Amino acid sequence: MTEYTTTDIRNVALVGHAGSGKTSLAEALLHKAGAITSAGRVDKGNTTNDFDVLEKKHQHSLEASISAFHYDKHQINLIDTPGAPDFIGVTLGVLSAVETVVVVVNAASGVEGTTRRMMEWAKNADRCRMVVVNKVDVPGIDLAGVYDEIREAFGRECLAVNLPASGATTVVDCFFDPAGDADFSSVEEAHTAIVDQVVEVDEELMTVYLDQGEVSPDQLHDPFEQAMREGHLVPVCFLSSETGAGVAELLDVITRLMPNPKEGNPLKFVNGAQEGAALAIAADPEKALLGHVFKIAFDPFVGRQVYFRVHQGTVKKDEPLFVDDARKAIKAANMASPFGKESRERASAIAGDIMMLAKVDGIHLNSMLQSTQNDTQPRLEQQALPMPMVGLSVTPKNRGDEQKIAEALGKLIESDPCLRIERNASANETVLRGMGDLHLRIAFERMKEQYGIEVETAVPTIPYRETISRKSEGHCRHKKQTGGAGQFGEVYLRVEPMPRGEGFEFVNATVGGVVPSQFIPAVEKGVRQVLEGGAFAGFPIQDVRVTVYDGKYHAVDSKEIAFVSAGRKAFLDAIAKANPVVLEPIADVEITAPSDSMGDVAGDLSSRRGRVSNTDSLAAGVVAISGQVPLAEMEDYQSKLKSMTGGEGNFSMHFNAYEPAPLDVQKRLSNAFQRPEEE
Repeated sequence: MTEYTTTDIRNVALVGHAGSGKTSLAEALLHKAGAITSAGRVDKGNTTNDFDVLEKKHQHSLEASISAFHYDKHQINLIDTPGAPDFIGVTLGVLSAVETVVVVVNAASGVEGTTRRMMEWAKNADRCRMVVVNKVDVPGIDLAGVYDEIREAFGRECLAVNLPASGATTVVDCFFDPAGDADFSSVEEAHTAIVDQVVEVDEELMTVYLDQGEVSPDQLHDPFEQAMREGHLVPVCFLSSETGAGVAELLDVITRLMPNPKEGNPLKFVNGAQEGAALAIAADPEKALLGHVFKIAFDPFVGRQVYFRVHQGTVKKDEPLFVDDARKAIKAANMASPFGKESRERASAIAGDIMMLAKVDGIHLNSMLQSTQNDTQPRLEQQALPMPMVGLSVTPKNRGDEQKIAEALGKLIESDPCLRIERNASANETVLRGMGDLHLRIAFERMKEQYGIEVETAVPTIPYRETISRKSEGHCRHKKQTGGAGQFGEVYLRVEPMPRGEGFEFVNATVGGVVPSQFIPAVEKGVRQVLEGGAFAGFPIQDVRVTVYDGKYHAVDSKEIAFVSAGRKAFLDAIAKANPVVLEPIADVEITAPSDSMGDVAGDLSSRRGRVSNTDSLAAGVVAISGQVPLAEMEDYQSKLKSMTGGEGNFSMHFNAYEPAPLDVQKRLSNAFQRPEEE
């Protein structure tokens, strides 16, 4: 049995911009709690969470790492996440495993790009949020300005629960026991501000507060958590992971004020067997088990490692687990509580726990785990992830490594939801796509370090798409006679454009058996052959509805192959009359650069057919420029940006939409396309 209950558990994720000190903060928390004897350092490569060879080499977190530890009769599952924008998929993947997201801000840098994005992602995921201002001990920092910047960026609901004091060598409490003097603000005023904010969610308590002028911390506990759940309050803590100032106070805030699994905002589970009907899932250890796999890792010695959150029920070691809708159970052997690279074997886990299973197959990212097999197919509604935009084509450096490369790439994309493999048949390319140059570089380094595989890379073909801009009709009568049984199939179909991003829809509107039902799938097969290979420029077709409304057949000569061919040719005929266009991918781009480089950056973006939509001043001397730009124009952008900004510029891209390419680009691509000869 566990030595704690569900209400004793706190699940917390540390997120924020790279360099904000998340890993160092995790070390400080583990040390203060007594989970480790001394705090490691990132620059020495001896931290609990950055244990990977590549993390030590680059001195940055590249994976989400979990450390479970005990403090003051509470079980804390702390997840340290990467801060680089390229690894946003790894970070977002853990949000479903925690109740509270702690956004770490570097006091010396203020609110940075990833900080803003993570606050927005956490809000969209309906997670409780908290801001920790780290590195308050760095000389010359305007902490009052940082606090104002946080409140300006994220709202007036961001309120301090402690404040730096004595030159940021310590902190004073503004909530539990407000006393003493802070460096830049009145402790009494800070206490009043946060109490005023909390009591607004509880009318009865507000009445008591107005009558008596004060309420106790015990009375504020429940409304404090309610205010966090509703986004009405975002606590702000000041600390230094280097000196330890404020670390003990943060542990107290986590254990005394952060929501436990029964109090956090519920996730959205649906019943896949009943067209997405909502399921009520409660963090109750006595109910049927339901777990969700939020992370997959591959260790060269241990093999596949599955990290899952127990959302309901209890799981015991060696008991059977049913994965998704599988009929055959697996055994929950090698179950452990994760602690960085190490793990601690556990005999059972209760609702709210975060566990790891080692040496297991058949479990994948976002799999659901149950203790019994039934008709319910629960699944967790997933938050949409950004689409990977940057790609490189991959070929083996050594002949005969094709199978090894396929296996290694499969493991990489299974462990990182923002890595994607594409196969471009027309260009004979295998393309690995990720969130940026760093993302792909780390993937290829991992292939070499972990799997001993080297590859050669090249710039891939841009993933253009084709669509149509008006309705039209197509017809084909396929007839072939070779002396014996012939082939016959005739198809009339209609095509029409669909809203951008809708994909493809096939409709059978035939009546009276003009085309027997057994041949309709053959017609669709022929249409889909064109969808995949393109009609006039060689790129996949999207946002098209195809309606088959008439046709003819022959009782003897009609065969499936005849209607495949007729469907394909009729579709090509209709596309040619529907004013086809080439679509190009447009990316949202966010660039941070020194203020004196803003003109050069904006001008260069415009020269790439980009549109600047917003500029925003961040920390002193730094601006953020956001806009949209065609992906085809961004091939050399990394090096150009470094050149324009003296190496200080950074950017991130996310897929926005497909838009019609310029006419000269469409003409060039169409002229270069040679459609395979028809039969």
